Amino acid sequence: MQEKHSLSIVLPAFNESAGLLKLLPELKTSYPEAEILVINDGSTDDTSAVCKQNGVKIISYPYSQGNGAAIKAGCRNASGDIVVFMDADGQHSVDDIPHLLNKMEQGYDMVVGARQVSTHSSTLKRFANAFFNRFASLMTGHNIMDLTSGFRVVRKDVFSKFLYLMPNGFSYPTTSTMAFFRSGHPVGYISVRAGTRATGTSSNIKILKDGLRFLIIILKIGALFSPMRLFLPISTALFVTGLVYYGYTYITANRFTNMSALLFISSLMVFLIGILSEQVSSLHYRDSSDQ
Repeated sequence: MQEKHSLSIVLPAFNESAGLLKLLPELKTSYPEAEILVINDGSTDDTSAVCKQNGVKIISYPYSQGNGAAIKAGCRNASGDIVVFMDADGQHSVDDIPHLLNKMEQGYDMVVGARQVSTHSSTLKRFANAFFNRFASLMTGHNIMDLTSGFRVVRKDVFSKFLYLMPNGFSYPTTSTMAFFRSGHPVGYISVRAGTRATGTSSNIKILKDGLRFLIIILKIGALFSPMRLFLPISTALFVTGLVYYGYTYITANRFTNMSALLFISSLMVFLIGILSEQVSSLHYRDSSDQ
């Protein structure tokens, strides 16, 4: 892969100097010809000093704009036509990069490092990721092994087409994966082990806050990839519920109730919203699908 393509390795970093101290020397040793690009997302530690010490390219923001914003900046500024995205906290192993690159040689436009279930830091994260993967697989018709992994290799020219869709926050992996599937770009997976953070701590999961965040991701998956696959079952469920309730009230009270009317109207509205969303989704991918 390195003989045929130029390679850039992009590391979004927010206060990850401890992880970079170990990771950057490993990357420079394993990939001396690759461009290593650190996006310093408003860090308040000595991330910049560590990057300068190791002689890697760094782009610094005055304040944190989010992981997605760092990824977009990395893609725009990367000089290689193959880009590796990996976390700077030590969870992703340099030894796994060749496996991702070799998988890409089989004709994939993006290859994702799918974290083994046993390496997730908490039971809640395991459950959440399993749920996301299953839901996204149903939406796409493809087996998605890890929807939210930030460890991936992409073809820059393809990935760049979808930068405008990606949020500045946490869900760039979800958005990019669904965008690739939606536009017919092949996505491959390689099983990897996720290590522990260099600081020895893991992110804190808050049930209410992260539960709401997960719900937003789920709704976004449906609206982004195939709206009718999301809205049609809801519309059908409302219609069937209305029909059953009407049958019950007709038999017991010989009348058509307001609740039945509300359910039928809701079913129609959801269906029409799905059709409209499908058209908007098609417009999003029109240009990339034609190329």
